[in-house]
Amino acid sequence: MTGDHYIYWFSFTMMVIGLYTVISHGNLVKKLIGLNLFQIGVFMFYIALGKVKGGQAPIIEKGVETYSHPLPHVLILTAIVVGIATTSIGLALTVRIFEAYGTIEEDEVIERDNVDERDNVDDEPAP
Repeated sequence: MTGDHYIYWFSFTMMVIGLYTVISHGNLVKKLIGLNLFQIGVFMFYIALGKVKGGQAPIIEKGVETYSHPLPHVLILTAIVVGIATTSIGLALTVRIFEAYGTIEEDEVIERDNVDERDNVDDEPAP
């Protein structure tokens, strides 16, 4: 029984590792890697849900009575495209942040942004 459900444990582990990476690291590239690990875990979970033990591909043939559900696989194809788009936008934003702030560490970016805001407030003339 436990051997049949190893894919669920593996996908859950991938999701937890990805979530931990997103939460614990300040580096924006590491956060994107964690997001991708989380997405892969979700993809694996949905694909595993679509598989029926002893089921065949949903093509009508003689002698086949049990079919695997094709909808999760189709949804994951769309999710993979969305995941690639999300990753590419995240990497593009990371490049722009690096150009603007000179770092991709989240804490340093926030600190430099707060320093810039304080400098702008000090430069404004009083009414």
